[in-house]
Amino acid sequence: MNLPNGLTVARIFLVPVLVSVLLTKFEGRLVMGLPVELVAAGIFGLASLTDWLDGYLARSRKQVTTLGQILDPLADKLLISATLISLVQLDLVQSWMVGVIIGREIAVTGLRNLAYSRGLTMPASGLGKLKMASQVTAILLLILGWERVPALLVLGQAAMWVVLITALVSAVDYYQGFQRAMTSRDDKVADFEAAKSAREKKIS
Repeated sequence: MNLPNGLTVARIFLVPVLVSVLLTKFEGRLVMGLPVELVAAGIFGLASLTDWLDGYLARSRKQVTTLGQILDPLADKLLISATLISLVQLDLVQSWMVGVIIGREIAVTGLRNLAYSRGLTMPASGLGKLKMASQVTAILLLILGWERVPALLVLGQAAMWVVLITALVSAVDYYQGFQRAMTSRDDKVADFEAAKSAREKKIS
C-alpha cells in the first residue's frame, strides 16, 4: 500500500474516534484538559486535510491506483456522513438536511459505480469539490460554535444551506456528465462497428 492510500485508510480510522469524541459526555466538557469542541474540530480538520493530501501525493508521485480511486470517495462520504449524523444527535443541524445530503452521496456513489462497471471514470467535478469545501467549512463552524460560541453556530447553520444547494446542483452535474460519457461511448462503438463493417465489405 502506497502513502496516499495509507492516508485514506487513516482517514477512515479517524471517523470512529471523532464520533466518540462528539457523542461522549466528558466531565467538564474537557478531553485531556482541552475543550471537547476544539478536540473534535482538530480531529475533523486533520481527517479533512488527509483528503487533500492523499490526492496531491497520488498525482505528484504518479501513484494513482484503482484502489485509491475507489477508497478515497468512500472515505470522504464515511467521514462526512458520520459527522453530520453525530451533529443531528447533538441538535446542531436539522435532520432533514442531513438526510438529503446523505441521500445525494449514496446516489452519486451508485452512479459512479455504474459508470465504473461500464468502463467509464467520473472524477470529482469542480462543483463536487466546492460541495466538499462547503461541507468542511460548515461542519467546522458547527463544532466550534457548539454551546460556547453561538455566532459560529449560526454561521454554520447558514453554511449548511450552501452545502445543501451545492450538493443538489453537483448531483445533477454528475448525472449530466454520466449521460454525456455514455453517449460519447455509444457513438464511438457505433463508429467502430461501422468502420469494421466497411472493411469487411471491401475484403469480401
